Amino acid sequence: MSDPLALRAGAETLAAPLPPLLAEAEHLAAAVLLGEHGRRRAGLGDTFWQYRPAMDHDETRAIDWRRSARSDTTFVQDKEWQIAQSVMVWADGAASMDFASRKDLPTKATRARTLALAAAILMSRAGERVGLAWPELAPRRGEAQVARMAALLAEAGEGEYGVPETRSAPAHSRALFLSDFLGPPEPVEEALGRAADREVRGALVMVLDPAEEAFPFDGRTIFESMGGTIRHETLKAGDLRGRYLERLAERKDRMTVLGRVTGWQVLVHHTDQSAASALLWIYNALERRR
Repeated sequence: MSDPLALRAGAETLAAPLPPLLAEAEHLAAAVLLGEHGRRRAGLGDTFWQYRPAMDHDETRAIDWRRSARSDTTFVQDKEWQIAQSVMVWADGAASMDFASRKDLPTKATRARTLALAAAILMSRAGERVGLAWPELAPRRGEAQVARMAALLAEAGEGEYGVPETRSAPAHSRALFLSDFLGPPEPVEEALGRAADREVRGALVMVLDPAEEAFPFDGRTIFESMGGTIRHETLKAGDLRGRYLERLAERKDRMTVLGRVTGWQVLVHHTDQSAASALLWIYNALERRR
């Protein structure tokens, strides 16, 4: 049998990130101040949305006679669309995400996980079912589901660069993928292509450290990937800046085109920018009707 002390120590180490992550995500979700909401378009539901003139296809029982009596037009009530929807989340936990250029900045992984969990909290409170694309967690509603997501999001991923998993996303669902998307682009494009084939739509958030955007390096510099698989030493780092920024712009353009082709929204977010603004963008992107 396993050593109980070692097992407990391992469990405590694994659980340590959970309260801060969950607390930060809760705080971020509260800062957006969206609260409970309807779908703000006509459909099945119990909550009144708006009056509109009756049309030929409306049933007689749908007419609001009290409102209609106040004018020469016959009115019906539209209800808010309140059918629960599945939202799948993936936050890249691969080695490349474990980077922060300054001590006062979160790592890309920390920001991605916080945004992912905060978005899940908002969507869950809005009545949606939320789950994880990887590690796989079937979509459900409620606080217990958010707690399970926090536990899984706190686990580190594998490999140098992450690739979103789309096979577990239900057809016609929504999805949120957060990563630096700096690895080989082909696997990401294949994953989004498979998702698009099943009418899965959503939001891609490219999380970058400000140093990755500005390339503030000069002179002798050793560049090494977070996973240690790539290493490059140069005496004139400044000479690489132009080529690097060109390649980065090409990658961002490629992500934008990928989103346009597959029907996903794309955001480039830096870890020194407002997390609340990014969360609001995510929420609106997931709410956008296709």
